[in-house]
Amino acid sequence: MNSVVQIIEPEGILDGTKTADFQHQVEQSVESGVHTILVDFQQVTFMDSSGLGALVKALKTVKAADVKFFLCSVNEQIRMLFELTSMDDYFTILSNREEFTQQLNS
Repeated sequence: MNSVVQIIEPEGILDGTKTADFQHQVEQSVESGVHTILVDFQQVTFMDSSGLGALVKALKTVKAADVKFFLCSVNEQIRMLFELTSMDDYFTILSNREEFTQQLNS
């Protein structure tokens, strides 16, 4: 994709050991001037409350910079975590990258 869209692809377990790196990626993307960030969860097998906290912090960061923020390819465990905490009301969660591309083009 182009410089206005940044795709972040965390891998494995998104927990307290990886949240600082994830947050750094989001901050770097915002500082580089992107307009849209997609976090693709295709390679994430599990996310705990620390990972969810990092996403909430990332959402605050991108909203302050007026950057669009999307999530895609979340597995059932992550979807359940979002639903149980009602965080799915705050994030735009798309099925996959194809749906993201359609969203950008509309």
